[in-house]
Amino acid sequence: MSVLTRTGLAFAAVAALVVPTVTGLSAGTAMANAPCGSSAPGDHDDSSWNATGNNSRMRSGTNAASTTNCAIKSTARPGDRLDYHCYTRGNDGYTWTYLRNDTRSPDTYGWVRDDVLSDGGSFVECPEYPIPG
Repeated sequence: MSVLTRTGLAFAAVAALVVPTVTGLSAGTAMANAPCGSSAPGDHDDSSWNATGNNSRMRSGTNAASTTNCAIKSTARPGDRLDYHCYTRGNDGYTWTYLRNDTRSPDTYGWVRDDVLSDGGSFVECPEYPIPG
């Protein structure tokens, strides 16, 4: 066996060990939040619409260095009728619920931090924005 063949085999053996590890890391990384302006998740939560916000800002996403980075789309006020779709975790560490506000005309959609919703938000995780385990 030539030196070139042995070197090629050694390189192939090392590559076989390294490539799956690197690929596994990048493929296994899940998006933990919904970036500003991201696609709306589906309506995965069939819970009732009794929850209310306390003048809670409905935002275009959960991706924020601070909670003010994503645009405000509307406000969820006390007494508004809210339809939860699902939740994810923002990069601020809080969980956020994607919801439709049926009281505003026309219906408005957006992300609201769960700690400002009267019942803590949705209990159904958004499969579109999975929380890394």
